[in-house]
Formats: sequence, structure tokens, C-alpha cells
Amino acid sequence: MDVTPQRVISGLFLFTLATLHLGYARNGPNYYGKLIGPLQEYAHGIKGKAYAVDDATIFIKGFYYDGTGPDAYFWVGNSSMPSPDGYIVPYPETDKDSDPQVLQAYNNTDIILRLPGGKRIRDIKWLSVWCRRFTVDFGDVFIPSDLKVPKLQVLPEFSRLAHGLRSGNISILDSKTIYIPNLHYDGGGPDAYFWVGNGTEPSHFGIKVPNEVGSSAPLRGYQGEDIEIVLPGNLTVYDINWLAVWCVEYRHNFGHVLIPKDLDVPPALGQTKITPPWWYNPTSSTPPNKQANNCKEMLQGRVQVQWQLMGEDVQIRVSGRIREDQYVAFGLSGKEGKAEMLGGDVVVIGYDNRTGKFIAEDYYMSDFAQCDGKRGVCPDKRVGGRNDAVFVHGERKNGITTVTYTRPLRTNEPVKDKMIPERETTVIAAIGPLNSQGEANAHERLDKTTEDIRIDFTSPRNVHDCTNSLYDIPDESELEPWTPAVITDADTFTARIGPTGAKRGYSRITGTPSWGIAWYINDLLIPEITVERGQTYTFIVEGGNDSSNSARYHPFYITDSSEGGFGQKSESEQMEQTVFAGVNYDSKGFPYPTAAGRYCEWIRNTVDNADNYETFKSFFQTLELKCDKGDPAKLEWTVQEDIPDLVYYQCYTHNHLGWKIHVVDAGYSSQRNVNGVDRILPAFTIFITFIITLLLFSR
Repeated sequence: MDVTPQRVISGLFLFTLATLHLGYARNGPNYYGKLIGPLQEYAHGIKGKAYAVDDATIFIKGFYYDGTGPDAYFWVGNSSMPSPDGYIVPYPETDKDSDPQVLQAYNNTDIILRLPGGKRIRDIKWLSVWCRRFTVDFGDVFIPSDLKVPKLQVLPEFSRLAHGLRSGNISILDSKTIYIPNLHYDGGGPDAYFWVGNGTEPSHFGIKVPNEVGSSAPLRGYQGEDIEIVLPGNLTVYDINWLAVWCVEYRHNFGHVLIPKDLDVPPALGQTKITPPWWYNPTSSTPPNKQANNCKEMLQGRVQVQWQLMGEDVQIRVSGRIREDQYVAFGLSGKEGKAEMLGGDVVVIGYDNRTGKFIAEDYYMSDFAQCDGKRGVCPDKRVGGRNDAVFVHGERKNGITTVTYTRPLRTNEPVKDKMIPERETTVIAAIGPLNSQGEANAHERLDKTTEDIRIDFTSPRNVHDCTNSLYDIPDESELEPWTPAVITDADTFTARIGPTGAKRGYSRITGTPSWGIAWYINDLLIPEITVERGQTYTFIVEGGNDSSNSARYHPFYITDSSEGGFGQKSESEQMEQTVFAGVNYDSKGFPYPTAAGRYCEWIRNTVDNADNYETFKSFFQTLELKCDKGDPAKLEWTVQEDIPDLVYYQCYTHNHLGWKIHVVDAGYSSQRNVNGVDRILPAFTIFITFIITLLLFSR
């Protein structure tokens, strides 16, 4: 057979048409179910097309009726023709104890009719607009005898792979609604969500599905609950191959169910009723921000963003349930269609304790690292740009910080600032601590958005997605810090990078914000080290030696600064520090670090929350060491007699990665022995002498 390009193209075209005909058109926005037919007009301008949505629901697209009939209703029956031998289908729907309403005038209105009393479409032969007083049929449509009505699809249960995930048989109620009965999940995944996508099995190429109350927060635990979830945006079950419970951060599948290709489920026209959120009470007073014209919730409801277009600017109001020393960052994602912090353009809001003022500061994120004055998470002003956020107002009440600011749709800094498009765009948000300079430090991984949240800042349509009240969210409970580690009897140390231990580690131990990584000395998180004057100590450093990658470049040095970061300081700021080891000067007088070495980092190998570990020892068992190729650096330090009693080991390029070195006089170790174990011998000698004396006198 001669296969020509024209025949290939023709074949593909015919295959596409066949595919659409076989049902993929059900994915389109104009799919309303199986067509029953158009309403026949006999009087009063009756028009519209009737569709079978499911076995008990009829949808009329574009219904017309002049409303002048004195006693007209939607009317169905199983006689051969419309007749008084039928019954009313109430519209609008009423309570079972209320009388149906007479039909009003409708002009191109979409109507959803639910058959009453457990009736099914198979039980009727026609639908009519019928006047009971005059027994007149104003218009009707007949139900085809061979009509195949879309129906829900029952699937298997979730596969049981991790975290106690299990369920009953999952059902697809309509093209967007999935029913999960008897759901069990221990809630232990740190970044787990309902997740859908394509392919033969779940992967990180997926889309997050909000939970049963419409929240995109990480999943809580479930104990045998029946829930319904709705696919986001224009997504339907015809677009996906599987539904999973998936941990985004660690790319781990806790369990999934496959979605068949040959679905014929009802369209999503609003006929499926979703249970209202547990916190919604229509009789209560309106919670804060509920009345906002445009409002979006993020981060488990802890952050609410309101906005309003004002000419060429957008006024934005960010409210966060945060501590006084924390910030909220909100802005445009670094990647469209994905919550990407790298390359993001955000405004950091909060309260600066140093100045006693609220802040709204424009930031650009060029690297996953603390700002070193050139790269990292930096205020625009610090890296040669300007602050395009104009502060308007700030307040803090009952644990909630609120800052209002404006920013232009377009700026003159295309490298550091992203333009706000005239369409939906992906936005991001994060919560974290402010450092000693009043700048944003690293957030915990659970304190940032990971879902694709979109806002159209220029649309005249109002968005009301703030269904929660910030005041209803409980305060976070304080966790006990890990016992600080100490090293008092070593002369050789390994220095590597590792995680800060979430809310029990670095920040709680030191009382200062962390960036998310810290020094591990001899496999201990920021231990307090004791050294003696006059002795020489060796540090084997594996903090990274690629200066082009600031996120993996952490030279080691010893200083009297509790903050560190010598390399990012100005000349005057450097003069305020005294450096004891790890920094040299070139022929022009410029400083450079001497101890970097290959990059070694302790990486977590589990998906649970670090806050769950009550001891560092148990937390450390979840880490594994990963090292780049290359050699470590060696730093030898002879402790001089004039060294202060307290100094610090730090990172040359970043602040607050290290901790304390206690400097003691020579002979400390031997003196410690005298004060401890060696005192046992003199005491024992005295005791024996006393016993012998007693024995001699007893004779």
C-alpha cells in the first residue's frame, strides 16, 4: 500500500473526528448530557433544548417562556401524549413541605430539573410546559425509547501504598465531581494532596485538586469520612488517567485509582450538591474579608489577599495570621502555571521591629539562597533596583498583620520585576521570619504555596474565594526545642551543610531566624564547641566551592560576629567584625575565603514533618549524606592567647548558619579531669586511711 504524507494527514484528521465522535467532545464546555431534543412550541413562545444529564436530571438549554400562563408548570408523565395524567417537576426547587411555584417568564435561561419522588427518566415519556387550569400543553419534548442516559461510574478503591491510605469504591458522579467513601489517611505526609494527571501511573507531572471544602492546603488526616472533591478550572475526568494522594515535595505516591477511558458520566452542570464547609454558618455574622470585592485565600487560610485595579496600578491588601517577627510574601510566580519561587516577583509585608514601621518591600528571587548582596532572595533596592511597591497602610490586630500597598501593572525594571498581564496569572505566597536587617529569611517548606493559584488582576469580574475568617484559625502551638549539642573534647571537626530542623532546631536553639540550612559539625546540628587557647584545631570543610551557585557555596570561617556573612558585608560592616580564621586578603587588599571544599549536605529521606521528632537523634536518622565529587578543604586554627571567650563559626557568604565556640584557658581539659574523675582518687585514699585508723584503735 502506498503511504503518502497526504494519506497520513487525512488519516489523522479522520481519527481525530472519530475520537471526538466517540465521546471526547464530552470534555468540551458545550456538553450538557445526551440530547433529548428541542421543545416544540405550541403557545407562549416556548423554546429550548432538553438534555438528559443523569437518570433523574433534565437540563434545558436556553429556555424561553413569556410567563403569562395562569397555572403553568414543568410537567412529566408516561402516557402516550401530554395529559392531565402527569405530575409537576418543581422549578425552582422547593422544600418537600412547600407548594411548587407557578412558572415565571424566562428569556434564554438554563434550567436544571430534578425529577421528584425518586422518579427516573426511564419512567417518563415526555416533558411538557403544562397549564393545569386550562389543561393546555404550551410546548413539549418526547423522550426517545432508546435514550442512553449518562450515569455515574464506580471505580475500585485507592491502592494502599503508604500512610494508611484506603477507601471504599470511588465513584465519578459527573465530569468534575469525584466521591470518595470511607476515606482513611493518617495525615502524615508533609506536602500531600489529591493529585490527578495522565500516564499509566501517578507522577510529579500532575495537577492539585482542592479538598472537600475547596481548600488547597496539604491534606489533613481522615478517619472513615465520605467526601466529594471537584476538579479545578476547566479540567474534567476526560482529561485525566488517574487520581492519587501524592506528596509533591518528595514525589511519593501514597495510593491511586485509574480512570477508565470509556466514561459516559453526567456533565457537571451544578446538579451535584457539595457539602458546605464545616466552618460555614449562614446565621453567623460575616467574617472579616468575606465581603471583599476580590479576595483569595492561601496557605491553609492563614493569608488572604484582596485587590482592586486603579488605573495603571493595582492596590493590594495582604492579611496574614503571623507573629510580629514574621513576614508574608505575595506576588507573581517565577513560572506560569506553576508555583515557582525562583524568578518570582513578590512584595514582602510585615512589621519591622527595628524601625517600628510596617513594610511593603519589592523582592526578586534569583536563587534559592539567602541574599548575599548580588544573588538570592533580595530586596530590589539591595541589588541595584528600586522598590516599586508603594506603602499605603498597615495595622496589626489580634495576631493578624495587614498591609495595603500599590504596585504598577508595568514597571521599568523588566529584569527584576514581572509585568502583570491582562489575564489570569499564577501567584505565590509564603510566610517566614524577618532577620535582624528586617529582611525576609527562609520559610519552612510547609509555609509556601505549591499549587497553581491564579488571579486576573485586571478583570472586572469579582472573585470571592475568602470563605474563612483569619480570626478563626488557632495559633500554632509552641514546640519544645531540641537539647543543644556540645563538643568539648575534640581537636578535629567535620563541617557540612544540613537542614535546620524546622521549628525545633536552629531558630529555637539560637533565638535567631534560620535560612533553612545550617552547619553540621561532627554530624551534630550547630553544636557549641569548646577550644583551648594555645591549641591547634583542624576543620575539614565541605560547604561547597562553586562561587557561581550561591545556594551551594558556604565557605567556613571563624569570627566574633554572631551573624556571619562577612563576604556580603560592606567595607565598613566588615571592619566591625574580627576574623580569626578562614579569610585571607589578596594583593589589592580584598578579602577571600580559604575554606570551602566540595559540597556535602545532609538530605532528608522521608516525607513526614520534621516537627514530629522530639529529639535531634531521632531526626538525624531520617537524613542521608550526599556529596559532590572533589576534595574537602582543611582549615587549621591555632587559638591565640588574646582570643575572646566567645567566638562563632559561620558561613562567609550567608548569615546565621553557625553557632558558638567557647574559648577557655590552656589546661582546661586536665583541670576538668581534676574537678571530675581525678578527685575520686584523693577521696578514696582519705576514706581508706580513715577505715584503717578505726581498725587500729578498735584493738
